[in-house]
Amino acid sequence: QEQLVESGGGLVQAGDSLRLSCAASGRAFNSATVAWFRQAPGKEREFVARIGRYGSNIDYSYFATGRFIISKDNTKNMVYLQMNSLTPEDTAVYYCASSSINGATSPRFFRSWGQGTQVTVSS
Repeated sequence: QEQLVESGGGLVQAGDSLRLSCAASGRAFNSATVAWFRQAPGKEREFVARIGRYGSNIDYSYFATGRFIISKDNTKNMVYLQMNSLTPEDTAVYYCASSSINGATSPRFFRSWGQGTQVTVSS
């Protein structure tokens, strides 16, 4: 059964790092785009980072550039998001999702989603 399962969230202090993991089934993992999104309380879901089927076509949101790194391991069907220099503004539920569209960043183009993992950053 196709699924995406996130893990690695937690409670950290400002300046700390976390690595999120997304375990994906074959169909979801081999989609055109796998991306990370986040949603904070009272805010809309927003794009964080994406990666293409073969590890190319990588892009980041403005707030992730220089701090976050997205990667994938094709032998383990895993996608990762390394988050460094975290701030309280990064507090949100982080989701992994897959899309059939190359370069997709809008949530509405992603058909499969995990349940999310909570990241909380204190000051």
